[in-house]
Amino acid sequence: MKRIDVQRKVVTKNDRIAAENRKIFKGLGAFVINMVSSPGSGKTSLIEATVKALKDEANIFVITGDLMTDNDAARVARHGIEVSQVTTGEACHLDASMVAEKLETWKSEKCDLVIVENVGNLVCPASFDLGEDVKVLLISVTEGDDKPIKYPPMVRASSVLVISKIDLLPYVDSDPETIQANALKIQPDMKTFRISCKTGEGIDQWIDWLRSQLETKRRIRERL
Repeated sequence: MKRIDVQRKVVTKNDRIAAENRKIFKGLGAFVINMVSSPGSGKTSLIEATVKALKDEANIFVITGDLMTDNDAARVARHGIEVSQVTTGEACHLDASMVAEKLETWKSEKCDLVIVENVGNLVCPASFDLGEDVKVLLISVTEGDDKPIKYPPMVRASSVLVISKIDLLPYVDSDPETIQANALKIQPDMKTFRISCKTGEGIDQWIDWLRSQLETKRRIRERL
């Protein structure tokens, strides 16, 4: 019982900070993505593809989370946008306070798109709101078609599913239809994409969807 009480207190405190983050994001006019996946599913590659496509038309801020290295931050920063690294040590997820600390470094009065690259983990990040608009869940075709039903809390917490690395389909025993169907059993309203950052397949559809979200945010900002 004590363990449950402690966990509830931690999540409640996190939710309070996440609400404050959300107010800041609203003031910036930003559309905010919390990108989650297992390690190696291609989060950084998708962020790079996104930045390359949108950096000339949108003000983008990326926060990358990693246990030890800043490798992902360095990869994204080379595209000429502002990137802030969170090194979590032994922590298996980002929390709202970590994001709040990084928001203090943002100097601009507005931002179109914030992408938070969470630590590779399909358990803990499901319980921690960062103040985002959507959680985007990546599942690569190399991980197994049953991944959604093995981690239902993460699927339930996510609004978007990206099935990644589809260029590897000729070489692995995987069926994207099954991955998608398993996810939709748990979260029927999920928006889904199938992409390859290597070949570019499906990236245009992803970018078009992002542009529509950014346009919605711009309209809201103009009315404020």
